[in-house]
Amino acid sequence: MFAPEGPTFRELAVQALSSVERGYDLLSPKFDRTPFRTPDAVLDPVVRELRELGPFGSGLDLCCGTGAGMDVLRRVCRERVTGVDVSAGMLAVGRDRAAGPGRDGSGPTPEWVRADARALPFGPVFDVVVSFGAFGHFLPRERPGLFAQVRSVLRPGGRFVFPVMAPARPGSPLYWALWGFDAAMRVRNALWRPRFVMYYRGFRFAEVEAELVRAGFAVELRAVPELGRRADGSPRCRLVVATRVDPRAG
Repeated sequence: MFAPEGPTFRELAVQALSSVERGYDLLSPKFDRTPFRTPDAVLDPVVRELRELGPFGSGLDLCCGTGAGMDVLRRVCRERVTGVDVSAGMLAVGRDRAAGPGRDGSGPTPEWVRADARALPFGPVFDVVVSFGAFGHFLPRERPGLFAQVRSVLRPGGRFVFPVMAPARPGSPLYWALWGFDAAMRVRNALWRPRFVMYYRGFRFAEVEAELVRAGFAVELRAVPELGRRADGSPRCRLVVATRVDPRAG
């Protein structure tokens, strides 16, 4: 499916019937040949925005997978770039593909750490944390703890940055495709163990913004003009820039 070298339908089915960790271990050799990898059309505008927000010394890619976000950080961080993911298979692929210099021929040598994003093994040592396409793996009740973890690894004033696509228009083919996927996943998880948590429609920005504020962030939205606008004129994609607030500084 997706590409000649991509995963077959059977391989995707086996992955979907595994745990999140095991599923991505199985998918990792072919992950970059699927639509699940964040495309450069999204990554490149994030680089532009981060360069305006920087400079940054150290950066963390949360749920880094095979390292699409690591390429972003290597282009905007001067000292240290770290990727964290629960899948050893995804980290191994990322490590292999990042053995050379960054896309622009420079950048720090990346570090790869296997850990759960809900229990990050770092202190407040990062200037920026990015994440791409991973939030569907966390249930809404887990997000406050996840955001607290992100804040705990940022230095005061550090940034948590991630893109958010506009919701699909109700009744559109994409709307029904996402609705059908989430419904099928809920049925799967009700009937099969271990669970595979991946839901596309539970990441509502109004709720997420409130949770970020409660976790100790000041939140700003930036339009991503490269990805166009919807029929009503609103951006198809926005960049969330959440800045760690230190109450003691006030």
